[in-house]
Amino acid sequence: MIAAVEGVLERCDAYSVVVRVGGVSLALYVPTSNLEQLGPAGRTVRLHTHLHLKEETAVLYGFLSEAELELFKMLLSVTGIGPRGALNILSGAECHHLAMSIASGDIGLLSRLPGVGKKTASRLVLELRGKLEKEWSGLSIQPGDGAGELMDALTGLGYTASEAARAISGMPSSSEMGLEERIRSALKQLAK
Repeated sequence: MIAAVEGVLERCDAYSVVVRVGGVSLALYVPTSNLEQLGPAGRTVRLHTHLHLKEETAVLYGFLSEAELELFKMLLSVTGIGPRGALNILSGAECHHLAMSIASGDIGLLSRLPGVGKKTASRLVLELRGKLEKEWSGLSIQPGDGAGELMDALTGLGYTASEAARAISGMPSSSEMGLEERIRSALKQLAK
């Protein structure tokens, strides 16, 4: 098993990267949100990996954080979701907010992710809610913090789920702020 890859980033494509490790270049599929964070070619990168074996093929998936890798593996355990689907889901929302949405049962937000309809969103909540609360160390889940309302408001204004999640994650946490104040704060994050 390959737990992580560290080497020189040779190139980035739409959904994959090539990393040179010693004298070998490895192709890894990564969430699109990771592509933006990896930076230019020639830079040294470290990716946590999952090796997926199917029949005669071996595909390597890479993630910048262990939390993303953990969530990817959990998504794979859901009926009907394969590696490509799990990667698309992780590309559509920031890891923390995706986990919060699943744990809080926010089917409306989940169904707006790429490749996820209401049926798949319901299955995600049904099959992962308990696992996330018990097993996933990458998150302290607070389903009642109103993030779902804020996500709905921002996506209603035309922002993608991924943009909205990034704005929310960059906001200072304050339980005293009302929804309107949180929307204004999120819009300021998006304007940066």
